[in-house]
Amino acid sequence: MDIKQIQELVKLINKTSIGEITIEEDGTKITIKQKKDPSQKIYTNGGGFAAAAPAPAQATPPPATTTAPPAAPTPAAAPKADNLITIKSPMIGTFYRQAGPGKPIFVNIGDEVSPGKVVCIIEAMKLFNEIESEVKGKIVKVLVEDASPVEYDQPLFLVEPA
Repeated sequence: MDIKQIQELVKLINKTSIGEITIEEDGTKITIKQKKDPSQKIYTNGGGFAAAAPAPAQATPPPATTTAPPAAPTPAAAPKADNLITIKSPMIGTFYRQAGPGKPIFVNIGDEVSPGKVVCIIEAMKLFNEIESEVKGKIVKVLVEDASPVEYDQPLFLVEPA
């Protein structure tokens, strides 16, 4: 079973109420357990290796700020901060806005996104994980520089919902 199949299996388990599933194939045993907090999954192989599986990108509103610094005149189409949705990093790794040097950037400010659209890649342990949008809307801000390290649950993009 390859890593892509395991990731698809974790996504499937995330969307269901299945508590635990074990698959044994060619001498490799994989167990996926769903904890009470559905954003944390554990999978193991026959060698006893256990690791947290990548949680799907979650869209939650950013924390409200109480004071705003004095700023230059804002554009007429500036979105209200209270209705923005944040796309966060589901894992620790290195954030990339494009698939490779010379490749097109996945999303820019002003681009429309919909559920399932790849917005970036996060490299973790030499694996390149495509991060997909779970919301429909327009990218209003990119919060991370290309090729920067990111932490779990770190905000990556602000999206104005459609």
